[in-house]
Amino acid sequence: MGVWDHLTGQADAIRSLRAAASTAAGNTAMSHSWLITGPPGSGRSNLAYAFAAALLSRGPEDEDATVRQVQARTHPDLAVLSTEMVIIKMDEVRELVKASQFSPSVGRYRVVVIEDADRMTERTSNVLLKALEEPPPRTVWILCAPSEADLIPTIRSRVRSVRLRVPSVGDVAELLRERDGVDAETAVVAAREAQSHIGMAHRLATDPDARARRRQTLETALAIRSVSDAVIAAATLLAVAGEDAKAITLERDAEERESALRSLGIAPGGTVPPALRAQLRALEDDQKRRATRSLRDGIDRILVDLLSLYRDILLLQLGVSEEPINQSIRSELDQAASAATSATTLRVMDAISTARTRIDGNVAPALALEAMLIAVSRHPVR
Repeated sequence: MGVWDHLTGQADAIRSLRAAASTAAGNTAMSHSWLITGPPGSGRSNLAYAFAAALLSRGPEDEDATVRQVQARTHPDLAVLSTEMVIIKMDEVRELVKASQFSPSVGRYRVVVIEDADRMTERTSNVLLKALEEPPPRTVWILCAPSEADLIPTIRSRVRSVRLRVPSVGDVAELLRERDGVDAETAVVAAREAQSHIGMAHRLATDPDARARRRQTLETALAIRSVSDAVIAAATLLAVAGEDAKAITLERDAEERESALRSLGIAPGGTVPPALRAQLRALEDDQKRRATRSLRDGIDRILVDLLSLYRDILLLQLGVSEEPINQSIRSELDQAASAATSATTLRVMDAISTARTRIDGNVAPALALEAMLIAVSRHPVR
């Protein structure tokens, strides 16, 4: 198991980080803080942890053990902040800054990884800024975010940026075949329908229910004929997003609760003593916040899938000879393309983009979806 195995489509970035992690004397490619940026699904966190493993490894003989420890997040010189909430809390960053002050115990460096660094508010970012301005000599920070613009300028000026590109469908399909054992045809379809989003491609390739929910999303949109259809469709899509979020969080929530009860010495099915109930309530509150983020992410994924649907219809209307993302419903795409004009399709795509912006601005998802789908009903493409 090599440090850089199971990374795909990012040869330039890997070359830069491999050079920085080199143990050669006089290495000038190394920096104390890094920012890995790229679109969702490009493999930002995967590359961050590969880089962390390369930095923590003391040599080829130590590499396999280090990779396993980094993957399990158990390496003593690795600190990680990975949130599934809407924002990263200031207290979490403060604790991470404290941990960054310790010298490495077994590795060459102490490595601190912050996934989704764009979820820090400005006040939280300023807490991190102080640590980046005066870092200990053997501490390395690795931040991940969609783009440099998602971080405040003072942080951007103190990090070395590595930009990732969207991997090709072929690259993602090859990764699914080699890493997950998915057959070639399923891998290509999943990679194309996920639009090269590595995590989503994995879900579509390995989870039949996820594929069914995606198909239901597209069919629901194509069936809209009237305002009443739009209102019903909005409720349907919200339910689909809820099912998707529940599929992601339900099993994990149960495992976390079981682990918490075990650590507190409470037998399965036993009564929780009053003195310990506050700890379980705090866990439940965190799980609720995570469920909120999962729901919002699920809604956004639905909107991305709808954009891919109407993008396919638009390309067919314009006569572009490019294979559709949703090739599995090609007959429905052809019918929709012939039933409307490209101007109509563009108006629908604008409505979807507006809905994404509104939901990002904390508009109630149900209202944003209804407004979007009513616009679809006024400009039907089928």
